[in-house]
Amino acid sequence: MPAPNPAALDFLLTRRSRPAKTLGLPVPDRDELCTLLTAAARTPDHGKLEPWRFIVLDRRALEALAERIGERGEALGTDPEKLAKDLDTYGKANLVVAVVAAPKASEKIPAIEQTLSAGAVCLSLLNAALAAGWGANWLSGWMAYDEEITGWLGLAGGESIAGFVHLGSESSEPPERPRPDIDAITTWFVPGSPA
Repeated sequence: MPAPNPAALDFLLTRRSRPAKTLGLPVPDRDELCTLLTAAARTPDHGKLEPWRFIVLDRRALEALAERIGERGEALGTDPEKLAKDLDTYGKANLVVAVVAAPKASEKIPAIEQTLSAGAVCLSLLNAALAAGWGANWLSGWMAYDEEITGWLGLAGGESIAGFVHLGSESSEPPERPRPDIDAITTWFVPGSPA
């Protein structure tokens, strides 16, 4: 018989990301953050390749990133209103972990599995932070895919940003949002039945 963990299941059934703009000080200190990163790194990893890594961005680094985003966004002709929102998101943040998808050469493990593992790290980090009492939000956006921005962050060829995980203290409780209708998105497959 399985040994249930009702508290963990209840957490997963009620977990809710916190909007990045509502996350303030204090933020996890270095030791607390290392615990969260350790939890995130326990994600499924077929082949034990560790096809991901972390870049920790503190307030000073985020101010520099926001400046870079502003320069790059203007050069790309990004809509000024959208760019202002992006600058606000990063320029006012206090702690962000960039989860880098860093695929390894492998004859056995396809690149897609490695990318999915990096995505799982983002969710694991998000959930670890929430379970520890912090607010957290997983974002991406155009800056996660822009080669000039990712190059500035030190990504090597073949690497990409799986997500920017914002961390901090909650300043307000977010409203609940609509959740998927499980019956509408679940098929109980029966071999030979019509598709």
